[in-house]
Amino acid sequence: MDATPLTDVTGQKRFEARPKVLRRLYAYVLAYRLRLAVAVAVTVGSAMLNLLTPHFLGVAVDQAHALLLAGPAAGAQRALKITALIVVTISLVRGLLTGYQGYIQEYLAQRVGADLRLAYFAKLQRLSFSFHDAVHSGDLITRGMLDIEGVRGFLETGFLRTINVTLLVAIGTAGLLTADWRTGLCALSFVPFVAWRAVRMGVALRITWQRVQALNAVITRRMEENLRGMRVVRAFAAHAHELAKFNHAAAEAVRLSALRISQRSRSVRTMNLAYYLAMALVLLVGGQRVHHHLITIGTLTEMLTFMTVLQPPLRQIGFIVNAGARASSAGARLFEVLDFDPVIANAPDAVDLPHAPAALQFSDVSFRYPAAAPGRYALSDISFTVAPGQVLGIAGPPGSGKSTIAQLIPRFYDAGSGSITVGGIDVRDLTLASLREAVGLVQQDVFLFDTSVHDNIAYADPLTEEEEVFGAAQTAQIHEHIAQLPQHYQSRVGERGVGLSGGQRQRLAIARGLLADPQIIIFDDSSSAIDAATEVELRAALDHKLQGKTIIVIAHRLNVLRNADEILVLDQGRIAERGTHAALLAGQGLYADLWRLQNQGAA
Repeated sequence: MDATPLTDVTGQKRFEARPKVLRRLYAYVLAYRLRLAVAVAVTVGSAMLNLLTPHFLGVAVDQAHALLLAGPAAGAQRALKITALIVVTISLVRGLLTGYQGYIQEYLAQRVGADLRLAYFAKLQRLSFSFHDAVHSGDLITRGMLDIEGVRGFLETGFLRTINVTLLVAIGTAGLLTADWRTGLCALSFVPFVAWRAVRMGVALRITWQRVQALNAVITRRMEENLRGMRVVRAFAAHAHELAKFNHAAAEAVRLSALRISQRSRSVRTMNLAYYLAMALVLLVGGQRVHHHLITIGTLTEMLTFMTVLQPPLRQIGFIVNAGARASSAGARLFEVLDFDPVIANAPDAVDLPHAPAALQFSDVSFRYPAAAPGRYALSDISFTVAPGQVLGIAGPPGSGKSTIAQLIPRFYDAGSGSITVGGIDVRDLTLASLREAVGLVQQDVFLFDTSVHDNIAYADPLTEEEEVFGAAQTAQIHEHIAQLPQHYQSRVGERGVGLSGGQRQRLAIARGLLADPQIIIFDDSSSAIDAATEVELRAALDHKLQGKTIIVIAHRLNVLRNADEILVLDQGRIAERGTHAALLAGQGLYADLWRLQNQGAA
């Protein structure tokens, strides 16, 4: 049921240094040094005032006791009033500092959370396709939402509280032992036990949190798949099956959450018991020492008050440890992604591709997908050249490697052997940005954003002139349909373009590819859903628009390839045949067989 570790599905080294997670989080906090310094100063001030309160209360009790024994005395009464005023003032200032501490703690947590979210999203944009092929998007969404929230929660509730508790215990311990070490030891006797229980609880909670977060990833994946495949679920009346799968994961998450709550509750109960036993011991031992005049009633009051001051922060140790355990496991899952190095990246001396007509050349290129079986190559020894102004057609049965060629040109993957050059430069020596700006890929499986038609077409250049958007739509034979939409180019296309037909989505994608004005344009079966009449008009418009471009057309429908300068016929990753349409038909090979199947023998 647990989500699969990334190292198991990508083969890359996984982030191992879990103890360093919190230190790495603090590195993000250090980006706000000034506010952090103010926050620490406010926390220290609040803690010091908290420690002064028991002292002045002890003084007040001794003053009241002196008044009781000596009778009314103006000096003693005045001293008691001054002490009471000091206690009230300390409480007011401490309240203000505590309120500001909460504000600045929340601010820091929100800023660091935003920084982590941006860094995570930016990393996802740079990770290679091989990574995204292996890792489910539901797991990545969980890490980018719930795990970041777990990290932010600790910075909000645990970071400064840890400083507060440390100061209270350290300085308070010195004060108690100085006042009376015997009674002081009794007052502090519960602290080591609470710390021990907190550490044990932290270990148990961390393991539980890891399992809970892994289950959250499973639940997110179930929901995402169900929403994306809603039409399939409805078509097969499989809602009961989907509900059972979701409920199984949700029920396990509830069980683990209940276990986590039970672990925390048992530890908190034990901590409280230790606290009240220590208080009883202080009353017993301290009372005896007051009786023998070894300490004053005020000193005993100071110790009991200090224990009362110390109890809430120490009780919060459980919550701090819980938040820390969640942040540790969530941060490890987060840094597991942030620490991945993209397989496809710019070489140290990469150069920009000049914006000019460029020839494309494959030389003995072989490629195997990372997840494929050993020895199972998608492409083997592929060689061809396409010059500017030429059209290369690629045909072949499903699974023959046609789309793989399209994926290798913009370096979505790197060839295993051989070389691919654009304008005479190996694609590995080009910057990814300049290469992908030069290569336009229009795919069969069109993805459209849930925004306006205009924004989808102008995705490559949102600031482009509207006339250029209209021109690209006209070339793609989609302008007339857009003009009939309720809000024309400002009409929303719906999630994944659900408001458009398959052919309309493909034509919109073609318009988007044309607007980018690439030097090399690849049509990967991009007209498969377009009717024959519209396709004839589209091809005529494209022939005029793309003059001088380097063009690759991948198609199942061989009619599309008739006018190509050269056609490659792939079979099981190899070039089985190559030549013009007429030459391939005359050769009576695989291409001719496919042509006869599609055209009933028409030449």
